[in-house]
Amino acid sequence: MDILLAHGYFLFEDPHEKAVMKPYPPLGILYLSSHLKNRGFEVAVFDSTFSSLEAFRRQVNGEKPTVVGLYCNMLTRSRTLEMVRICRESGAIVITGGPDPANYPEEYLSRGADVVVEGEGEKTLEELLPHLALHGLDRMEEVLGIFYRGDDGGVLRTDPRPYLAELDAQPIPDRDAVDIGRYLQLWRQHHGSTALSLITARGCPYNCAWCSHAVFGHTHRRRSPEKVADELETLVGRYHPDNVWYADDVFTLNRDWLIAYAEELKTRGLRVPFETTSREDLLDEEVIGVLKEMGCFRLWIGVESGSSRVLESMDRRCDPDRARKMVHLLQSRDIEAGVFIMLGYQGEETPDLEATTAFLKGANPDSFLTTLAYPVKGTPYYRRVADRVIALKPWEEGSDRDNTVEGRHSRRFYRFATRWMVGEVGWHKQRLMAPPKSGYAARCLFNSAAGRLGMWMTQFEREQGN
Repeated sequence: MDILLAHGYFLFEDPHEKAVMKPYPPLGILYLSSHLKNRGFEVAVFDSTFSSLEAFRRQVNGEKPTVVGLYCNMLTRSRTLEMVRICRESGAIVITGGPDPANYPEEYLSRGADVVVEGEGEKTLEELLPHLALHGLDRMEEVLGIFYRGDDGGVLRTDPRPYLAELDAQPIPDRDAVDIGRYLQLWRQHHGSTALSLITARGCPYNCAWCSHAVFGHTHRRRSPEKVADELETLVGRYHPDNVWYADDVFTLNRDWLIAYAEELKTRGLRVPFETTSREDLLDEEVIGVLKEMGCFRLWIGVESGSSRVLESMDRRCDPDRARKMVHLLQSRDIEAGVFIMLGYQGEETPDLEATTAFLKGANPDSFLTTLAYPVKGTPYYRRVADRVIALKPWEEGSDRDNTVEGRHSRRFYRFATRWMVGEVGWHKQRLMAPPKSGYAARCLFNSAAGRLGMWMTQFEREQGN
């Protein structure tokens, strides 16, 4: 075996993920696996999704891989570090990659990783594995796109590796390396239907201040409509999913591509129901009509805030009024509209929250999800507030989501704000129904009042504390 690939996502250890139960196969390491196998390497994959840390330990100790590659995002940091320790104890060379190691190379190297890969991993691993076999950890300066420790113990960084220019030349993810049936079974058990994911492009060219571009940079590279249709055809033929999730950052970014892809699917007689994400400024009647024809049943729009002041600070370039119209246009075509909302961004105050709530009432999306803003290392937002970032957990145990910013409202305030917003929007939605669900409407009204009172109390306590 040339390399064992693994990731740090353990579904049954995450209470939030257990409540949602919508796991997808780990496309990142499956792309690495297919690329390396295509180049003649012997690759094994440990899919942690339905497994345990102890099972990983048994596999590593039993197979004694020479090299282990671990993919990590910020939510899997603590588990990935435990996996690093297991690999080190077995004598393996440990390579880490993904957005979190790229943002914290020194921290990962100081905790046992031998190499941190920056950016896309396919070509880097293709070059790195033969290098390690010949030279071990010597002469590492010859390999592009990595961090490693020099002879004096300091962290060294080689020149960045160019991004893959031709995605059509890449094989599709190595889904045969994991138990796809287990994913489909869990989806059917919890949701009554099955789903799989695929991507049509890599990267996002937008510059939202809070968004990390640690892996794909600010590039946007697309596969051809024909190649994506080939993959979808393969998914349907092998696994028969009821739905698919296009996991692109912005699926509708290229109008001409979208229309060409829709035509390719129509020519092949492929119409698989799907959901995906977009921006309001990339939608109009024509695009939404194409999405409907393709089988889109739900579209998520990253609005983030109803306050133009906050959106400008985010460099989000979103128009709440236009977003409201696009939500209504989607619903008029029988496409569910979901909205992402971010609370707690730098400078947000109660009037901004009220503007967001007013937007949600006016747009009346089928669903909306809220998250609390957090400064991700390497982003413009982080750089703006770096001197005021407060870690609420030790680095090894938490993630960037566990950081807050000095001077901002407390997390308790935003728990109340979320309760108020959800209750207020729910109450508004019930008033539009005929007849409303009286019990649910009463709960919404109560939560709205309780949330608003809690906001006032925590804000009062904050002012008194100052």
